[in-house]
Amino acid sequence: MTLTDQSLDRFRISPLIKVTLLSFYVALLLPLPFLANTTEAPIGPGLLVVLALLGAVFLGAGLSEQVQTSDQGIAMVSPLPWRGWSLKWSEIKALKPRSTGQNGTVYYFITETADRAYLLPMRVVGFARLVRTVEAKTGIDTQDVTPLAQPWMYLFLLIMTFFLLLMDAWAVWTAIHGGIG
Repeated sequence: MTLTDQSLDRFRISPLIKVTLLSFYVALLLPLPFLANTTEAPIGPGLLVVLALLGAVFLGAGLSEQVQTSDQGIAMVSPLPWRGWSLKWSEIKALKPRSTGQNGTVYYFITETADRAYLLPMRVVGFARLVRTVEAKTGIDTQDVTPLAQPWMYLFLLIMTFFLLLMDAWAVWTAIHGGIG
């Protein structure tokens, strides 16, 4: 689902978010095959590696999504065929806020038919410009629309992920070398 016209503008997911989430994924899964081998777990290390790589492919695809805007409308383009959508500007009637479980707010595009809501992607580079485009093309007041997470939150998670990777290195070394004692 892509838009086609000469005024196409693309908004990609922030590199800080991509690096942080991919690093966190690696940090969470890296020691599992080594620990499975050491503990003789019922799921073998080979299967864990295959499943982790498959998960990495899906995570990478999700992090490759982008928002496209044009004079025609807005689209969320994804390499995952079930994730993309597109709307004409004239179809959008409102931008509705919803609270998240972490006390944040996300926004959904509401259409004329209101049979489905479309999530406004919030983790893109140029989010303020995207919101200004939405306001200019739809006439919807967007002054209260802010990003779900601030960059410092992802930077903090990236730093904590670094420390988790250090612990992973210790766990892998311990698993390979047969324990502490």
